[in-house]
Amino acid sequence: MARGSRLARLAALGLLGVLTLTGCTTPDSTFWRFGWPDGVTKQAHDMRELWTWSVIAALIVGIIVWTLILWPVVFHRKRGDELPRQTAYNLPLEVVYTILPFLIIAVLFFFTVVVQDKVQKRSDNPDETIAVRAFKWNWQFSYPDAKDQNGDPVTTVGTSQEIPILVLPTDRTIRFEVSSADVIHSFWVPEFLFKLDVIPGNENGRNNVFEVTVNKEGSYVGRCAELCGTYHAFMNFQVTAVSGDDYDAYLAARKEGKSTAEALESIGQSGHATVTHPFASLQNTASSQSSGG
Repeated sequence: MARGSRLARLAALGLLGVLTLTGCTTPDSTFWRFGWPDGVTKQAHDMRELWTWSVIAALIVGIIVWTLILWPVVFHRKRGDELPRQTAYNLPLEVVYTILPFLIIAVLFFFTVVVQDKVQKRSDNPDETIAVRAFKWNWQFSYPDAKDQNGDPVTTVGTSQEIPILVLPTDRTIRFEVSSADVIHSFWVPEFLFKLDVIPGNENGRNNVFEVTVNKEGSYVGRCAELCGTYHAFMNFQVTAVSGDDYDAYLAARKEGKSTAEALESIGQSGHATVTHPFASLQNTASSQSSGG
C-alpha cells in the first residue's frame, strides 16, 4: 500500500511540474509552440495560444491515462493462483469517466469558438482591401483602391516562370476578398496560422473574406492548401510585409506604371521571390506547350 501511495504522489508531482512549467515559460516561446510556426499577425497569437493550451491539456490527460494503465500493471500483477476479488461494477467511477470526457470536450469547444470568433471578426472600415483570385494554378493579387495609369486596379499575376509577390503593410488592418476562377483552392500562409478554402461561385461572399493585421516585416511563403489538380504543388506565392511608408511608396510606384519587381526594388526589396521559386518541371512543361512540343 505504501508503494502505491508513493506512486500516486509521484504522478501528482509530475502533473504539478507540467502546470508549473507552463507558468515559467510563455506560450510564445519556441518550446511551447509544439512545432507551430511563429505567427506574424495579431490573430495568430490567439490561435497559437489555443494550440498550446490544447496540447498541454492533452498531455495532462495522457499522463493520467498512462498512470492508470501502469498502476495495475505494476501493483496488481499476478502473484499466485488465487483468484483476486472480482468487482462487477463501480457506479461512482463509471459516472466520473462518462462525464469527465464530455466536460473536457465542452471546455475545448468553448475556447475554440471564442478564438474562432476573434480570428474571423471583421472591421467596418479596414485600412486596406486586397482582392485575391485563385486559378489553375497560380494567383492574382489586386489592390482595388489603387488605380494604375489606365484606371484599372494595380494587379500582380503569377506565371509559370515567376512567383507572384503579395505586398502587405504592417500594423494595418487588411481585408482579403478571395475568389476562385475554377475549382476549390485554399489561401494559406503558414506564418498567419490561418488558411481559407476558396469556394467557386461565392465571389467575395461571406465565406471568402477575412482580415489580418501583420505585425512583423519579412517575406513568407504562401501556398494553395487544397488539392486542385495536376499542378497543385506548384501553386505558391510570396508575401512581403513592409512598413506602412514603404507600402505606400510601392503602390505609388505601381500607379506610375512600374512593374511589381521595379516597384519592390524602388523600396529596397528584392524584385523576385526569395522564399520560394518556380518548379523546373513546370517551367519546362510551359515552355514545351508554348513551342508546340
